[in-house]
Amino acid sequence: MKLKIHKQDGSATKKSVDLNEAIFGVEPNDHAIWLDVRRIQANARQGTHKAKERSEVAGSTRKLYRQKGTGNARAGSAKSPLRKSGGIMFGPRPRTYGIKVNRKTQRLARRSALTYKAQGDAVRVVEDFSFESPSSRSLQSMLSAMELADRRVLVLTSDVAPPVVRSGTNLSKVMVRVASELSTLDVVSADVVLFQASALASIEKHLG
Repeated sequence: MKLKIHKQDGSATKKSVDLNEAIFGVEPNDHAIWLDVRRIQANARQGTHKAKERSEVAGSTRKLYRQKGTGNARAGSAKSPLRKSGGIMFGPRPRTYGIKVNRKTQRLARRSALTYKAQGDAVRVVEDFSFESPSSRSLQSMLSAMELADRRVLVLTSDVAPPVVRSGTNLSKVMVRVASELSTLDVVSADVVLFQASALASIEKHLG
């Protein structure tokens, strides 16, 4: 599949680039995408939730009143889960939610997600991002010229580019990532994937 390369001002150049079929033309695997998205979201959970059990609640363990003769139900500690301000039975405990997905499956998921974008004409390539200083207006103008202003756009650069990252910070529908750190969740969350031309080589190195 061939794509035109755009200039930073959004206009098309006479150049084009061939998308690697091993990345953008595979047989999509929906289950691999689901597994990898689930892995990313699960690993992002802190799992620090915790409720106190009866042994952890502050207070006396003195028996509240004598066992027999009061007419009340038997009662021991005020920290019993049956009483107000007592411990919690079967409450949440700290745990790790992370799940493991094989690297081969992770790569397949990213390839599948990128293939869906390519099939849906949702991949664009721009020559370069030559922002000397952060400028949200310049980035927004480029997206508007490419008719992407109202769409969720994933911008992929070949290396860390602080001016581009900071330019996208104020734009709610723009995510900026380094191509080598691309995740399946990033791809499926975006309407369009916008590659810096040199980022395609980085993607081929990591996923090819």
